[in-house]
Amino acid sequence: MKTIELRQARHLEVGDTLVNVAGHVYEVTKVTRIGRGIRVQYLTSEGRPGRFTAAPEAISRVLGGRAAPIPA
Repeated sequence: MKTIELRQARHLEVGDTLVNVAGHVYEVTKVTRIGRGIRVQYLTSEGRPGRFTAAPEAISRVLGGRAAPIPA
């Protein structure tokens, strides 16, 4: 069984696997702080690159991570 935890964008790390609500997975390849925000670069399961920018407090769904889950 796979565990999905909620984590703030500021705690994302290279190698984390993000999961969207449809179950698609994205591997984090780079995390950069830009101003107050966080830019996350990732690869899809098909190998296509992508990126998004989020507030540091934004919540992401991470597949079985290393850090402790953030309380809801």
